[in-house]
Amino acid sequence: MSGPSLRKKQPHHAIHEGGLSGAVQKTDQLKQSMQIKDNQKIEACIQDLVDYWETRILSHADAEEEEGGLYYEIAHNHPDKKEDIVQLTRDHDILRILVRQIKEEAETTNDYEHILTKFNALMIVNEIHSRDEERLLEE
Repeated sequence: MSGPSLRKKQPHHAIHEGGLSGAVQKTDQLKQSMQIKDNQKIEACIQDLVDYWETRILSHADAEEEEGGLYYEIAHNHPDKKEDIVQLTRDHDILRILVRQIKEEAETTNDYEHILTKFNALMIVNEIHSRDEERLLEE
């Protein structure tokens, strides 16, 4: 079961902002490594970012989706919000797909610009998702 912070707008917002802030910082480190063309450092930054997305952002998504978690509770207590929950869950799926693609590409290619594009897409989807989710908590 997810903790009480997930059920209140302000603490949930703080979790989202902290997660996004860390992703931005780590993505900036990747960009700096790409500018100096240090492949070893680039690959380490990519791995660090993948780990971050999995342990910080996607684990948060998993907690929201677990049985008895935030999404379960909202859908159970507010059946009219079920479509919102479906859309938010799809956002999580998109984040998972992008992370999986990044991991696969990092193993098979050194097209770092393309990988960076996907990290940027992760941040955009996550930011939109977070605002939509926080609006749901206001209601």
